[in-house]
Amino acid sequence: IVGFDVDLMNAVSRTLGLTPVYREAAVEAIIPSVRAGDLNLGMSSFTDTKDREAAADFVTYFEAGTLWAQRPGEAIDPDDACGLKVGVAYAAIQETTEIPAKNAACLAAGKPAIKKVVYTRQDDLNAALMAGEVDAMSADSPVTGFAIKTSGGQLEAAGEVFDTAPYGWPVAKDSGLAEPLRAALEHLISTGEYRTIATMWGVEKGMIDKPVVNVAVG
Repeated sequence: IVGFDVDLMNAVSRTLGLTPVYREAAVEAIIPSVRAGDLNLGMSSFTDTKDREAAADFVTYFEAGTLWAQRPGEAIDPDDACGLKVGVAYAAIQETTEIPAKNAACLAAGKPAIKKVVYTRQDDLNAALMAGEVDAMSADSPVTGFAIKTSGGQLEAAGEVFDTAPYGWPVAKDSGLAEPLRAALEHLISTGEYRTIATMWGVEKGMIDKPVVNVAVG
């Protein structure tokens, strides 16, 4: 189990004098397991929402949204993608919501449709974009950021991150763990280690300035 989340939690745990033990679990089982006390916290790119805050306390550590990528030198505009072939990952919000809505707007304006090309593996989507099989790709900003980081200069961002929302670590309500996690992350932000980890994984666009407990507004 590797990634930005893992490296960041390793640093947070070290700051608190703890040793993390990671358990792979289905996403839908994580918050119930936290509530039941089987897990101390969840770590699965959870967007902090009011509904989720009813079940757990959330410590924000990142902000993510959607980010498009293109080949260098292209002039892709995510807000004007009519007529383009756009790659997306199966069942991601970009496949189910973003591209269908943008395509409907194109058609309503009498413009060419967006050709949505769906991939089951993100690696295949990245490779397709680099090979010119699609004009652009749309994915969660950390996913796109890492793809760009590891592309060897073959990919670059198309526009900025949009539709952002905070990611949080869920912990049991009133468990006493939320505040130590928040304070540890605040320390890592102040020392620069948080930025170092984010930069290493190519996700610095989603860094936050200050972690908060239960920040959701909707």
